[in-house]
Amino acid sequence: MRIESPRYTERVGSVRINDVQKVLELDSGRAKELPREEKIAVQKTEEDTIKDLEEKMAIIIPTKDEKLKLFEGVISGVPHECLIIVVSNSQRKRVDRFRMERDTLSQFCHFTRRQALIIHQKDPILAEALREAGYTELLGEDGQIRDGKAEGMMIAMLIAMIAKKNYVGFIDADNYFPGAVWEYVRCYASGFSMAKSPYVMVRILWRYKPKISTGMYFKKWGRVSEITNRCINSLISTKTGFETEIIKTGNAGEHAMSLGLAKILPYASSYAVEPQELVSIFEGFGGVLPMAHQAAAKHGVEIFQIETRNPHLHEEKGEQHQQEMLLPGLGVIYHSPLCDKDTKQMVLDELRQQNAISQDKEPSKPRLYPPLKKVDLQQFTKAIKEHIDSYSALEGEQ
Repeated sequence: MRIESPRYTERVGSVRINDVQKVLELDSGRAKELPREEKIAVQKTEEDTIKDLEEKMAIIIPTKDEKLKLFEGVISGVPHECLIIVVSNSQRKRVDRFRMERDTLSQFCHFTRRQALIIHQKDPILAEALREAGYTELLGEDGQIRDGKAEGMMIAMLIAMIAKKNYVGFIDADNYFPGAVWEYVRCYASGFSMAKSPYVMVRILWRYKPKISTGMYFKKWGRVSEITNRCINSLISTKTGFETEIIKTGNAGEHAMSLGLAKILPYASSYAVEPQELVSIFEGFGGVLPMAHQAAAKHGVEIFQIETRNPHLHEEKGEQHQQEMLLPGLGVIYHSPLCDKDTKQMVLDELRQQNAISQDKEPSKPRLYPPLKKVDLQQFTKAIKEHIDSYSALEGEQ
């Protein structure tokens, strides 16, 4: 795979944010030495390197009542070497959609002979394991794991830790192009191969986000992404004293992290999770507030933003869904201790313009969860040890 070398890097405290790097070639051929002049502009990741990193990676697919054909296409696009972890919050009462998802994954794994785990977010065993591991923040008043995308992602990250993976990547379950899924994972591996620090994040920028009306229109930016990026960049600019547009992946659902980084970040609930990851990095390692983790501060935190070749076509869920994403995402910026008066006003103006809040209101403060390093992983593992085989898609076959 060939990707542009980082042409510009912005530094904020111990954080290194690389500007967008474009994928130049999905398959760069057999391994051979690059000419010296090509190394300056191009980063070539050999196939063996990609495969080695994929073996160390768990791909987490959060899903809730998605179309089964879409779900099947997404899992088919994940490279064979990766461990698939599906975390579902789909309904089980009127129609057991979780069982249908499990059947789909089991059939896929039966014929492809690969590893995959599938868990339901409301599994009482997982809730009890969290209680015993001293991490009750994820539990609601009913004693179950709370609803929300972030909550499912966090459970899956704990499972990836038990599986002794080094990296986790996230892919939404509503993607129409299996080939795009395959490219995302290769981009994750390429980003990890370029990293000089063990604390690294790779975020995907879609080349195009097509819209279908009278014809196909290849739109570059989504409205929520534009607004979120602008507000995060304002947050950075006020701390560095230089205006910037460095962040272009504020709402990147498709992103990946080293588990070393994933364990030390606080997370926000629901759809605020992706913007909060960036805000958490700037709060913890941006040099304005006390450093959150000394080893990460010493090594530095690296952020890569990689633009794909494949467009991203996903299920359109309407205006209400966009507001459900925008409001909590901007809420984490508004309530960050880094947020200054001008950025707060920018957030309020955007939300009022989009009719997400009334003129006399401010965004509510999203629920924040402490870093996963708080979890007693040994106790959590012990609590689910007897049940872990039941999460395998090939239960009874291996």
